[in-house]
Order: sequence, then structure tokens, then C-alpha cells
Amino acid sequence: MIRKAYIAVLVLLTGWSSFAQVGNTQGQMEIKGSVKGRENYTPISGVQVSTDKGQYTRTDALGEFSIKASIGDVLIVEGPELETVRYRIKSDEDVDVLVEGYGGSRSSRKQKKEASGSRSPLADHQRFLDSANVYKKTDLEKSIDFIARSMELLGSAGNKRELSFSLRMLGEIYMFHEQYDLAITNFKDALVAQESNKTKVLLGKAYVMNGNYESAISILEPLIMEKNMVPYQRVELFEALGDANKELSKLKIAEEYYQQGLVIAEKNQISPKEIDLSTKIAEAFAKEDRILEAEGFYQNSLNLSKEVAPERLIQESEKVADFYNKKNRYDDEIQLRKKNLNELEMLARGSVASTGQGISTRDTVTSQRINYKIANAYIAQDKLDEAIPYLEKSIVEADRDDDLVVQKDATRKLSEVYRYKGDYTKALESYQDYVAVVDSLYVRKEQEISRAARFNREIANTQNRISSLEQERELSQSKYSLAVTEQQLYEETSKRQKWIIYSLIFGIAMMAITAFLYYRSNRQQKLANNLLALKSLRTQMNPHFIFNALNSVNNYIAKSDERSANRFLSEFSVLMRSVLENSEEDFIPLAKELELLELYVKLEHSRFSDKFDYNIEVDNKIDIDAFQIPPMLLQPYIENAIWHGLRYKEEKGFLKIKVRQVTNDMLEICIEDNGIGRKKSAELKTTNQRKQKSKGMGNIKKRIQILNDMYKNRVDVSISDLNTDQTGTRVSLKLKKQ
Repeated sequence: MIRKAYIAVLVLLTGWSSFAQVGNTQGQMEIKGSVKGRENYTPISGVQVSTDKGQYTRTDALGEFSIKASIGDVLIVEGPELETVRYRIKSDEDVDVLVEGYGGSRSSRKQKKEASGSRSPLADHQRFLDSANVYKKTDLEKSIDFIARSMELLGSAGNKRELSFSLRMLGEIYMFHEQYDLAITNFKDALVAQESNKTKVLLGKAYVMNGNYESAISILEPLIMEKNMVPYQRVELFEALGDANKELSKLKIAEEYYQQGLVIAEKNQISPKEIDLSTKIAEAFAKEDRILEAEGFYQNSLNLSKEVAPERLIQESEKVADFYNKKNRYDDEIQLRKKNLNELEMLARGSVASTGQGISTRDTVTSQRINYKIANAYIAQDKLDEAIPYLEKSIVEADRDDDLVVQKDATRKLSEVYRYKGDYTKALESYQDYVAVVDSLYVRKEQEISRAARFNREIANTQNRISSLEQERELSQSKYSLAVTEQQLYEETSKRQKWIIYSLIFGIAMMAITAFLYYRSNRQQKLANNLLALKSLRTQMNPHFIFNALNSVNNYIAKSDERSANRFLSEFSVLMRSVLENSEEDFIPLAKELELLELYVKLEHSRFSDKFDYNIEVDNKIDIDAFQIPPMLLQPYIENAIWHGLRYKEEKGFLKIKVRQVTNDMLEICIEDNGIGRKKSAELKTTNQRKQKSKGMGNIKKRIQILNDMYKNRVDVSISDLNTDQTGTRVSLKLKKQ
């Protein structure tokens, strides 16, 4: 049943409110409030609170919220179980939303009593998420630490909803810091924990930013039919779909999505999105050379920007000026950019304006950049004398703001202009200044690269911590599931014993039924034993593989080759993550196994690059997606080829991995090396090594035997010498289609 909500405005600091209203009429202020049940003031968390200008937040565990808004803005309160409420802000006073029918019913009181023991951890979980959101833009490490603490609170309780919130927040943090691969991974994990339209929209936007446009469309298009989406979310959905299709050069489809988003934004008075979508529609029209339509939407964007903030108007005006530049309308471009310069100067003089907002640090709208573009427009018209003052001003302003990129470009352009004019003395002076700026920029780039490397290491460490927490939680959940399974098996055994007793009473007929049940039980037990054996072998294999791979890292560390060690560890972490993801599967797609295989061979080759080269050849006619293979089945054979065959070869050897089609239902995977051969390798082993059998090869044989027993001979492996002189080794693995 949809609950009705009523707005109650609490008048606080009466003597101050009238003054505050006057002081904030033209700018934004912080509006605080709460959402509670009307009967007993029970806090309601997770309610979505937004404004018609695009600001968005949600209530915390105490039912409270804080949002930036201006007088005259419309406050929108909505949730899955609430009737949407709109309230026009008249002052900076607190706003309370009272929901009728929440927390007062008998069932609500019962739920409250049952949840009293777990309310504190959940409240702390929400508090950590709020803290992570606060530090999202300023302190990445601290923000992720709060996420980790929120996940630690969940433990093995299996609270999928809160886990999804944590993973989604982590994805948003990574997306803000442009770590799109990590953002995509965490959004996917959040969806596994709990389906959410908001998470899907964020995943789609991350795909777009990462250049995975087809993936973005596949995740976003099904959401068009969803009805339980707030207007702002639906606008973002159509905007992201438009962005993906525009990048794929599907301009007509992109325009349609942009238009649908614009209609919703206009209907709900979401001004920032109206501006964004109008500009994007104009850009799509411009790409199609539909100049009149493009100019119309650019003008609409400018008109809307005038009502929002002068900074936004300058940003949109610069986009229009760029449009003029592409169409060679240099006079219109110059006139508009000069106007933008005047607006920027006015903003600089009134930097203590009541809005308290400036152009984003990520934006490229600066006076030095505008001056540089004006100069380029003059140069395009061969008006070199008019261009020189703007280039000189751009250089001075860039030097003042320490903008080396613009300073470099403007100085180089100024040197070229003087050279075109024949003033070679000034051209030389400008070129010398350009060389000096380039040197400074080179030093800064090196520093930025160093900071980026350190930043990436910090991200890897924090993400590993998050991954470890998630693995611990999954392990605890697995132990719980195993205990439940054991209890069920015990109950089944007891029930079976009762049936045996009853069968004796009912005679020979019931004894036959008992024999049948006993036979079926044996088959199930055999299947369970096989599954446990497979799991045990995989458990042994993973530490064996990790131990061998870490030996390679130790070698780099021993050589003090920190860069190679870092690169090796980075690639090794990717490999290990994939290995862990596949560790519970009996079979995985062959394409995925080949990707892991190529990464492993690359890691070994980076260590023994002087010992062997390699080639992985897959027949293009093979549909590898139709075949599946046990995970990590090929790796021990390749490891033996490198460590026992190629490593002891005096000259440089070669490792060849070839996948070919034998029949429609069978593939052959060949692993060939021209190493010293099995016989000579056995002779080189120490006495202790001869006594020990290869644990990796033994596990492989056992796994193949069990899998063939369970899946009717799908895998066949044979090993032979490659050459008649017993040098080289050839491993042939035949794999049947499932």
C-alpha cells in the first residue's frame, strides 16, 4: 500500500531566517531535513531526495538528509513505498517529511522489535557509506577504507542489500577517479548481490566512459521498460544510451534517446540535464551537417544556462564557439569568445559571489585557453597582427596559472606567427621560450607519471583488501551452506533408515523398493564423492600454482628490479583473480582458459625471455565459444615444458601452442617444445627430485579421470617425444564439445 506523506516546515531561528532568505536569494544554500513516520517519528532511511535543478541525495540511517538548493527550487521526495511529494523551497529553514502509516502498525512494531538486535550494525554500515561519500572526491584512500569497514560489519550475515550498497558506492568512487575497469567490476559484483536499476545505470555509464559501447547498450536498453525509476535516473538512462550510440556513429538513434531524455527533464524541471541534452543533440546534428537544427538546440542550451549560473553559460558558450570553429565561422567564433572573456573577468572580480560556485577544476574553460582559441581564429583568417596580442595575453595568463600545456602551445604558435611575418628575431626568442616551457612540461609529466604509478599501487592495495574481505565473507557463507547440507544429509539418512524398518514390516515387495532406493543412494554418494575429490584437487592445485608463480617474483626482487617486479605482480594479480573466480567451476569457456594461458606464458616469458619464444595459434574457423574445458588444465603441461624442457636448453628454444578442429565435436590442443626432452630432463633431476612425483601432473591425471567418469570421456591427453632423438616434447589434449 502506498503511504501518504505530509510536509511539515519547522521554523528555526526566526530572527535570522528573514536575513538568510535575502542573502541566499540568488545562490544555493544547504537545506537540511528528515523523513519520519507520522505516528511515532520512526526514521525512514534510503528515501530519495532531489531538486528540480538536478541535486540528489538520500536519507541516512537516522532518516536525515542534506541537499544544496536555492529559494524557488522544488524539493522532490520519493521512494518505492511512498507517494511522491513536491515542495517549493521558500527559505533556508529545515524541512521535515512526515509519512502517514509508517512505523505505527502492529506488524511494524513487531519488525522493529525483531530487528532491535541488528539495528546498530546496519546503522553503522550506513554511517560508513555516508563517510565514504563525503571523502569520495578529496581522499580516495580514506573513502575506500570506509567502504572496507562497512563490509567488515556485514561479516557472513548474508545481507545482500547492504553488500550491494557498499560495492556500488565503491564503484562510484572508482568511476569518479577514472578507474573505469575497477568501477565496472564492483558494479557487476553489486548486481550479483542484489539487482538494482540504479546500479545498472551506473554500470552502463561506466561502460560508456571505458569505451565498451556495445556492453553499455546491452545493459541499459532493457531498463527502458522499467517503470520503477525516478525521473532523474530515467534521464541519465537515455543520456547514457545516446552517448553510446553516438560513439558508435548511430547518430539517428542517439538523437532519439537524447530527445526522450530531454522530454523527461523538461517535464520534471531538471535544468542541468536540459542543458546537457540540448547540447548533445546539437552536437549530433552538427555531425550530420544539419546546421539549422544544431544552432536551434545550441541556442536552447544557452537560454537555459542563463537561468542557472554564469559559469554554466560560459561553458555552453564555449561549446557553441567550438561549433563555429568547425564550420569556419571565425567571426562568429571570435565575437562569442570575446564575450566569454568579459564574463570571466566579471566573475573574477566578483569571486565572492553568493553562489559559492565556480567552474569545475576538471573543466577546460579558462581565460588563457579562450585567448589562445581567439588567436587561432585570427590566424585562420590570416590576420596575424590581431592574433599576436591574444597569444601574448594567453602566455602571460597561462604562466600566472601555471598552465604549462596552454603556455607551450601559445608560445609555439607565437613563434610561428612571427616567422610568417618575417620577424625572425622575435620568432627565435619565442621559440627559445617554447623550448624552455617544453623542458618544464617534461619534468612535470615525469612527476605526474610517478604520482600516477604510486596512485595505482595504492588503488591495487585497497582493492585487494576489499577482495579479501569479500572472499572471507563468501568462505563463511560456504561453511554455513555446508553445515546446512550436512544437516539435510543427516535427515535424509534417518528417513532412509525408517523406510528400511517399514519395508521389513510390509514384506518382500517393500524390500524391493528399499533395494532400489539404496542403489540410487549409492549413485548419489558416488557423485558427491567425485565432487568432493575435484574440489580437494583444485584446492591443492591453487597453492601449488601460487608458489611456483611467486618464485618468479622473488627472482626479480633478488635482482633489485623493482619495476619488473611491480609489472609482474600487476599482471600476476590479474591472473590470480581470474584463477580464483574459476576455481569453483568444473568447466569454463575455452576462450577464457586461452586468455589465462596467454597471460601465464607472458609472465614466464618475461622471466626467461632469453630461453624461449612462444606462439599461440588458434584456427580462425573454430567456434571456441562452443567448447568448455576444466580450468587450469593446460597450465601444468606448459609449466613442465618451460621449467624442465626449455630452461635447460643451451640455445634459445620455442614453445608452440596450437588449437585445431579434429571433428565437428572435437578439438585438439597441442603443446610442443623443442627442449631437452623428457629423458634428459629426468637425468638432470637430483636424487630427492626423483623420489618425488610432480604434484601438478598428478592432480591433472586425477582430475581428468574423475571428470571423464562424470562426463563420459570428454578429455583425452597423450604425451610423446617430439623428435626421434628423444628431444622435445609434444602434449596432445583432445576435448569434446559438451
